[in-house]
Amino acid sequence: MAHNSKHKQLVFTVKDRCRVCFTCVRECPVKAIKIVNGQAEVLSERCIGCGNCVRVCRQEAKVFLKQTSEVLELLQSGTRTAACLAPSFPAEFTGIEDYRVLVSMVKSLGFDLVTEVAFGADMVAVAYRKLFENNDSKGVISSDCPAIVYYVEHFQPELVSQLAPLVSPMVAASRYLKKKYGDDLQTVFIGPCIAKKAESDDIDFALTFSELRELFAEKGINQNNVKPREFDPPFAGKGAVFPISHGLLQNMQVESDLTKGDVIVAEGRINFKDAITEFAQGKLQTRHLELLCCEGCIMGPGMSKDGVKYQRRSCISKYVGQKMENIDMGAWEKELIQASTIDLSNSFQPMDRRLEKPSSQKIGEVLFRMGKNDASDYLDCGACGYDTCIEHAIAIVQGLAENEMCLPYSIETLHQSVEKLNLSNIELASAREALKQSEKLAHMGQLSAGIAHELNNPLGVITMYSNLILDETTDETTRNDLQLIVEQADRCRKIVGGLLNFARKNQVRLTETHLEKFATRSVQSIVVPENIIVNLKVEMKNPYLFLDVDQMMQVLTNLEKNAVEAMPAGGELTIELIEKKDDVEIHIKDSGSGISEENMEKIFTPFFTTKEVGKGTGLGLPLCYGIIKMHKGKISVISNCNPQKGPTGTTFIISLPRNPA
Repeated sequence: MAHNSKHKQLVFTVKDRCRVCFTCVRECPVKAIKIVNGQAEVLSERCIGCGNCVRVCRQEAKVFLKQTSEVLELLQSGTRTAACLAPSFPAEFTGIEDYRVLVSMVKSLGFDLVTEVAFGADMVAVAYRKLFENNDSKGVISSDCPAIVYYVEHFQPELVSQLAPLVSPMVAASRYLKKKYGDDLQTVFIGPCIAKKAESDDIDFALTFSELRELFAEKGINQNNVKPREFDPPFAGKGAVFPISHGLLQNMQVESDLTKGDVIVAEGRINFKDAITEFAQGKLQTRHLELLCCEGCIMGPGMSKDGVKYQRRSCISKYVGQKMENIDMGAWEKELIQASTIDLSNSFQPMDRRLEKPSSQKIGEVLFRMGKNDASDYLDCGACGYDTCIEHAIAIVQGLAENEMCLPYSIETLHQSVEKLNLSNIELASAREALKQSEKLAHMGQLSAGIAHELNNPLGVITMYSNLILDETTDETTRNDLQLIVEQADRCRKIVGGLLNFARKNQVRLTETHLEKFATRSVQSIVVPENIIVNLKVEMKNPYLFLDVDQMMQVLTNLEKNAVEAMPAGGELTIELIEKKDDVEIHIKDSGSGISEENMEKIFTPFFTTKEVGKGTGLGLPLCYGIIKMHKGKISVISNCNPQKGPTGTTFIISLPRNPA
């Protein structure tokens, strides 16, 4: 058995580099990526070592197991060591025209031998051809790609018996090298594959071509400071074509006849899975499945990231063409005969690692939480890394994914958050305005206390003596002058009385009140001209609430008087009583001239008034504001003074709790 006795974690996540793009999830054929708090973690127990996540991660947040330090220690130990170069090396080192220069560079690292794994491909091709010729009915899956083997063992274990019972070219080459040079020979595979690092105990270490480049850089080795050397025997033949699509078939000298369907070739993370699935379902009546997890080994994750497929393929073809022109066929055939005694058999064990599929109910619950209520909401956009919304929901139930991976769901959540934030900003602005108004009233209270103390007594004296003189005076002109003094002194007294309402902390004496009757009485308490129509609209099932009758009557009559005065040419005064969940709203609406925008922020400021001199003190609305606040209510105003924007007029909205106690 060629399997590695120890399971190795091949791919790791560098968390501080992960940018949560879900590309690794999308590219992983077995979804061995778990998203935890927005970070992608590789699940080693599910990973098949294909390296797709390493290849596609632009942030380099996915890294594979490096073994360069272990190989350097081995080379420095004095133990005889052979480097086994994978046949895809011409596609990696395209800047080195003479392959013998590369051989010399590898040898300069300290390797005793530098050989071609392609000879192992020659050995395996012979065994595959025999298997193909002797197999008439049962389909066989190629086992030369370790990622494919891991996939079948872990995720299609019922097909394990149909894996070709043969080792890979790497293992075949290593076994023959140990027979040829001695069992104490240590072997290091160098190639494009990450999965090779955990494939077999026959290989001591496995490096990728990118790791080999790192060693060259560390040791200062380049093509200008070495002399060309030939590979050490055994020399490979047509097995060098192995890393490209159909490479194994060409080496087997088997043609893929589309009319027979005897052989099916599939490569890449999507195609190989589709082929295996259809094969497992009995839809493919084929004798041989040649599968590669990558798009040919020339596109493996251990290759440099800047290479392109068809240029690499061309480099392989060119190298093989030159090799076949210069090969000593006699020596090659003799070596192949000697290698025929090597045991190439292999066996595989089913190790089912599939997760249990959750119930339809649980899947539906997850979809519902993400706002996917029916099939029309399943966008299957793939932004989460899963092909369908249902696959994503299954992964969430299995603990591999999170709701936030769904782009439409995240956008909708973001919109809701922005909307809530806007509402919070509006409430904050309203609270800020209320605080400013409260501060104004507090300052006004301090000021009014002083004014009231200083003015009350003199005003009382002026009023009393003016009335006494008025009673004793008979001259009409003098009486008129005295009457004016009395009226103006009385006006001053009322102003001081209004200021005192800010100065003292009035107590709210709550009584249960029938609001409709209360509103009707308030209208009856003011003088309404004949050219003004009064409407009372009631939308309440329960008209009772608790309020201070005297203070709230002052509020309503004040607002109603202001409304009447805003309609000197006549109009309509509407009072609406509206029932809310826990509050009651009173709307006092007029069809007057409206309030200008620049005055809207000042209307609750003490002493601010738009009325003519002598007709208003500017204390009415601030007083209303204070009374409503003492009732734990709110007052707001909507007004339009521009006829081009619609009907003019002003609406005061009072919101009161049913019981402010």
